Amino acid sequence: MKEIKWGIIGCGDVTELKSGPAFNKVPNSSLVAVMRRDAEKARDYAIRHNVPRWYNKAEKLINDPEVNAIYIATPPLQHEEYTLLSLAAGKPVYVEKPMTLNTESALRMENAAANFNVKLCVAHYRREQPMFLKVKQLLLDKVIGDIRFVQLQMLQSRAHNLIANTGNNWRLDPSVSGGGLFHDLAPHQLDLLIYYFGEVRSSSGISINQSNEYPADDLVSGQILFENGIVFNGMWCFTVSEKDKKDVFEISGSAGKISFPVFGNRITLKKDGHEEEFIFEPLQHVQQPMIEKVTAYFLDKGDNPCSAGQAISSMKLMDSFTKKSEFLS
Repeated sequence: MKEIKWGIIGCGDVTELKSGPAFNKVPNSSLVAVMRRDAEKARDYAIRHNVPRWYNKAEKLINDPEVNAIYIATPPLQHEEYTLLSLAAGKPVYVEKPMTLNTESALRMENAAANFNVKLCVAHYRREQPMFLKVKQLLLDKVIGDIRFVQLQMLQSRAHNLIANTGNNWRLDPSVSGGGLFHDLAPHQLDLLIYYFGEVRSSSGISINQSNEYPADDLVSGQILFENGIVFNGMWCFTVSEKDKKDVFEISGSAGKISFPVFGNRITLKKDGHEEEFIFEPLQHVQQPMIEKVTAYFLDKGDNPCSAGQAISSMKLMDSFTKKSEFLS
């Protein structure tokens, strides 16, 4: 292949700005077809984004002879099915996060990619954004010395606005999303932990529905011990008061501290009694740097920016945090 000609399965709200337009803005890449089960919405998307063809059935897009790579942006419930169909058709897949509903499903996807010998990449796109690459470099340079522990607080009110707006909020239905707002937002944070700190030795957590306002749990806590001895403690709660909202990812080392919001644009470095800030311009299309890397990977011009195996590591963490303890059952 000399050019990746993309087809999108699930051209919903997340693709309007975050990802969709970027496929036409990176080298050797173009968007040639989109699919959505609602035919009128698929047609409308194609017209507004100047996409040549649209479909209301995934199989038709997968079998489009011009489409040679597929981006799956449906709710997680359909990720495995469409990934397996695409891989069987010999077409490499870029699938949204979370990779799928649970670890068992993710392993089936990974095995299918290996069996069909077709490439599979997961959209943990923060790995390629300038802000998070800067954090990675600060850690590699040991600017804050040896890392001791990491603390995260993702506290949001009922009226939070961090996710795409949808008429039917499938994110609150565990059968479709895998487990509520935690499963929608935490993959970003957990993947950064894997990206920065490597292999996990053990993990555990507590997950509970305190408000009973919807079927999914609204509070999750998690603890991780990494193979390198780094300890992580995290808290996600989606029913705090508006004034108590917080988004803090804090890395403490032997010589200082790095903190930043995962859904923000500012890094704070504290060391030797001094404070330094790094501010980053918001990206127009947040997935564009990742899509550029994925395109290069599919064209055999670079490495996989986020493999199935790496994504499975964060799936395992989510499962370990949300597995019900006996005293909660």
